[in-house]
Amino acid sequence: MAIFKLTAFEPDGEKILDESFEAASEQEAKQKGETLLKEKGAFEKTHRCTSPAGKLILFHR
Repeated sequence: MAIFKLTAFEPDGEKILDESFEAASEQEAKQKGETLLKEKGAFEKTHRCTSPAGKLILFHR
């Protein structure tokens, strides 16, 4: 399992979500990230999810 980083921002740049979570693959991380964003009401906000190597897994502007 690897640790992925999920962040979301308001339009003014304020960070509203900053969480780490474990996933077995990039695909699983993308699904978990989308679920977390929806649960926190940040799915429509600017967000990104990165892998431990810094690869962008999920992004919305």
